[in-house]
This record gives sequence, structure tokens and C-alpha cells, in this order.
Amino acid sequence: MKIYTKTGDDGTTGLIGGQRVSKDHGRIDAYGTVDELNAALGLAVVVARTGGATTAELAGLLTTVQNELFAVGSWLATPPGSPYAASLPPVRREWAERLESEIDSSTQQMEKLTQFILPGGTELAARLHLARTVARRAERGVVTLMRVEPLEEERMLLILTYLNRLSDWLFVHSRLANHLTGVGDVVWVKN
Repeated sequence: MKIYTKTGDDGTTGLIGGQRVSKDHGRIDAYGTVDELNAALGLAVVVARTGGATTAELAGLLTTVQNELFAVGSWLATPPGSPYAASLPPVRREWAERLESEIDSSTQQMEKLTQFILPGGTELAARLHLARTVARRAERGVVTLMRVEPLEEERMLLILTYLNRLSDWLFVHSRLANHLTGVGDVVWVKN
């Protein structure tokens, strides 16, 4: 199978089901940003795996999120009413609930946050902070898409909730990545 199709040379791309849209369509922006987030998390997984036992569990949690994001992206790439929707993996409410539980559990392992912090500390923490900002952009893209195109509201709300919770999860786990390796948060210093 060839990777290049040449069908996008005219500035369009295909959605799941074959419909062609402009490459700057809101739907493409939304799922493209989710894909970018997944790639950013892939880099974080690589770093987490090189941290040995200290960050191995975090690598596993990140891989779970990557798989969930693939499902989110597939829904964003599928126009409403597509017959292919029936074969897509579900987006589950339980994912956001699990993220909340993991946020609570991880927060209990660290000192209470009393100051603003800067992205940094360890490489893993910095990568998770970067992924957090991409998650926020993905969330904004879904909101924009919902405003301009009719979408299945219940599923889109599940996706929005998941992305919102994920950005919080990434913030907490960036702090945890520092904590697990004995590196403190990088505190914002007011001038």
C-alpha cells in the first residue's frame, strides 16, 4: 500500500466515509490537533520509559491516553450521519472519570501547590506541560467545530469533557514526573 495518494494535492483531504473537505476545515483542525497531542504524548512516553521503574507506571498511563485519543480523533474525522460511525470505537464517560481519579491519587503524593509554576524541571515534565497546551488547543478546536457544524451533541460533550480533564491530568502528571525523580517544581518568580 502506498502512503501517498496525491488526492490532497488540491488542498482537500478525505474524512472517514470519503467526503472531501478543505484541509483548513474546522473538523480537520480539531482532529489534527488531537493527532498532534498524541504525537506529543508519544515523545513523553519515550522519556518516561527511559526513566526506569521511577516513571514506568506513568508511561503506561500515557499509552492508555494515546489509545483513547485515537478513538477521539476517529470520531472527529467522521462526519455526522456517516455509516462508518457504527464501526468506530466508543468514547466513554468512564475515561474522564478515570482521569479524575488519577488526578486525585497523584495530587495526594505531592505537596500542595501554593504558587504558579513554569513548565520545566525534568524533560518528562516539560514534555507533559507542552502536551497540556496542545490538549487545550484541541479542546478549543472542538468548541469551534461545534459552533459551525452540526454534530452529535452527546458524543461531542464527552470529547470536550475528556480533553478538558486530560489537560488537568497532564498538568498534575507533569508535577508528578518532577516529584518522582526528586526535582522540584519550577516556581514563577515575579519581577
